Amino acid sequence: MLKYLYTHIILAFPRTVLCVLFTCILILSYGATKLEIDASAETLLLEHDADLNYAKHVAKRYKGDDFLVIAYSPKDDLFSPQTLQTIEALSQDLLKIDRIQSITSILSVPLLQSPPRPVKELVDEILTLRSSHVDLTLAKQEFLNSPLYKDNLVSSDFTTTALLLHLKPDLEAQAMKDERTALKDKKALEPLSLEEDTRLNELDKAFKIYRDKQRQKEHNAIERIRAVMSDYTISGNLFLGGVNMIADDLVSFVKKDLSIFGTLLLSLVILTLWLIFRQLRWIFIPVIISIFSVIATTGILGFMGWEVTVISSNFVSLQLIITLSVVLHLMVRYRELALKYPRSNQYKLILNTVLSKANPSFFAIITTIAGFSSLLLSGILPIINLGWMMSVGIALSLIISFLVFPTIMILLPTKQPIKSFELRFSPVSICASLTQHHGKKVLIVSLLIFLIGITGSSRLIVENSFINYFKENTAIYQGMKVIDQHLGGTTPLDIILSFHDEPKTLPTETLDEFEAEFEEEKSAAQYWFTPRKIEAIQRVHAYLKNIDEIGNVQSLSTMLEIGKSLNENKELDSFQLALLYNKLPSHYRKFILDPYVNVEANEARFTTRIVDSNEHLRRNELLARIQKDLSSLIPSDIGETKLSGLMVLYNNMLQSLFFSQIVTLSVVILIIWGMFILLFRSLYVATIAIVANIVPMSTIFGFMGWLGIPLDMMTITIAAISIGIGVDDTIHYIHRFQHELKAVQGNYLEAMLRSHASIGYGMYYTSLAIMMGFLILVVSNFIPTIYFGLLTVLVMFSSLLAALLLLPKLLILFKPFKN
Repeated sequence: MLKYLYTHIILAFPRTVLCVLFTCILILSYGATKLEIDASAETLLLEHDADLNYAKHVAKRYKGDDFLVIAYSPKDDLFSPQTLQTIEALSQDLLKIDRIQSITSILSVPLLQSPPRPVKELVDEILTLRSSHVDLTLAKQEFLNSPLYKDNLVSSDFTTTALLLHLKPDLEAQAMKDERTALKDKKALEPLSLEEDTRLNELDKAFKIYRDKQRQKEHNAIERIRAVMSDYTISGNLFLGGVNMIADDLVSFVKKDLSIFGTLLLSLVILTLWLIFRQLRWIFIPVIISIFSVIATTGILGFMGWEVTVISSNFVSLQLIITLSVVLHLMVRYRELALKYPRSNQYKLILNTVLSKANPSFFAIITTIAGFSSLLLSGILPIINLGWMMSVGIALSLIISFLVFPTIMILLPTKQPIKSFELRFSPVSICASLTQHHGKKVLIVSLLIFLIGITGSSRLIVENSFINYFKENTAIYQGMKVIDQHLGGTTPLDIILSFHDEPKTLPTETLDEFEAEFEEEKSAAQYWFTPRKIEAIQRVHAYLKNIDEIGNVQSLSTMLEIGKSLNENKELDSFQLALLYNKLPSHYRKFILDPYVNVEANEARFTTRIVDSNEHLRRNELLARIQKDLSSLIPSDIGETKLSGLMVLYNNMLQSLFFSQIVTLSVVILIIWGMFILLFRSLYVATIAIVANIVPMSTIFGFMGWLGIPLDMMTITIAAISIGIGVDDTIHYIHRFQHELKAVQGNYLEAMLRSHASIGYGMYYTSLAIMMGFLILVVSNFIPTIYFGLLTVLVMFSSLLAALLLLPKLLILFKPFKN
């Protein structure tokens, strides 16, 4: 069938085939322009995470808004007239940006202890730094000592302050999100009606269009904020932070790396191909096939409406690896045949090339797809999509390679290959010699590497710290570090304390005259602020403050601590708290009380921020410890605690990654082992092939473990790459070894030498070209790109050595081919 396809269609009408293929690529190139990058927080979360729904519920109940943070370190004293004027002018300029609704700064927050006054007086007149008769000396002491502001709005050394830019809520987007989420949740439980399903599809399309417009507006707003900030850099250092900014900068870094390093990577690959082959055809063909493959894949993804996320942004580089592998094996086989049969015509050389490589290439691609299928088990949509992207891309690479290579080559004249490169320096022949003369040492070293790798793998940590995604000399790193270390941390973690007892309302006639006055002021909330609840809140707050990994902690206890200083060092009673709750001006209450108490829901909220730059931070252990300790700290008859926020959601994502990639890796290996059995029709050979792949895989994870490179959403794909590359080399080598073994009547040593001299060069050239190209990624400013380049090079190198040293030695040692 395959031979008929080539002899009667592809090689018979090469120009027609190329024209049809080129037309298809041209059409798909339009779809490629529709492919976009999405770095929103939603792409980094588990899609059906129960904690995600709870976090949305908490945000809605406590009216959490999106905000950005500007960390400002002035050259003058923080309370100097020049600095205060600068903060005022900066705030006014920022408020001119449409996206910003309001700004919280040291100028606008209430001064509750400057001077200390009784609660009744405090609610009647609240001072700020903008007030004409404020005492700056007392105000400075309040900012330095108040639990509300210290290491939150100002740094403890009083050199840095924060400006919180509250962004306007996007009510239209939120309405669409809520309706879309409700329909998706219902779909997960039961089939939707025709109308509901139609509505969900309409919402998906409408939301994507609307979100794309808003994303550009968000980017423009951030750029405008930075432009305003640049006008004030003469007065001090200004850094921008916040989840929206991180997401926007991630897109910028990814786009920059794709454009700059994509070009440099391709240039280095071209240079390497020229050094190896010294003929233009062997540069043009792999490059054109790689370009066609990438355009075809991105075009299909674009037409399907899929989006590239920060996680899946490396799919182009991954496809380039696989495509080059397929094409270079075809090229090396053709060159081998051309040298062996110099008088053969082009038609026979090409036909024999594609037919001899079709079987191993097909199985190499199928097993590589199986490797990437492990990503489908993650439960994280962008990683699942990466698995599908790679499956589609790899399949297209195989098809396009086996179409373009023969159709271009048949139009070119036969040309004798140049072997100057391998004659000068040939690591392949060195590997053959080592296998032949030092086989036992190869086995011993492989065993040692495996043991070291396994030991290192046990040290592998599952973490995800955004601050570590950027080099220390970048503005985003410096800004995140200032906010992290001087302004109370970065990643939000909420603790919700739900009380079991319901608030009680007493009849008016049972109240004394003082209570009746508050009843008239609609102070029913006073019955909620019971000593029992207040003591529980203070206990939780004190516990959280003593955790090293937590920066700032805010709760009702913060207000209680301030209130105590206002009340002659006596604890505020329930009436005084109720007075604050009801009489405090709304714009101050939203800042001081509303985020921490919800009387109607009978619960209290503790907002904390995790110090991401803490070297000892282990998110899963920390969350488990907090939950366990709080369960012991709060008796079950009082209430129960639940953790929420981005910290919990990201940790859930990381743990899902760990489960899907480490635990299910064994399942993928078993699947590939089964494929090996089908391919080689031998349990013995399949087992040898799997062993040869496990060693380089353990090397990668061991390397990451010993160097402390965390397993996170960016490095997780390295397992799939390791399987894909290792399997590719193994299949091609064993397939050729079988062929050579027949040619030399069962002489295993001679078969090894002949295999190295043929397929060994295809594996070597592929690895060398890719390693040279990916080495350029280590000079990126984006740490995940550096890791991706470094780990890819290590994968290629270790897989090549395993295929040229360990695999042939195992074949010679066990002699699995009996016939």
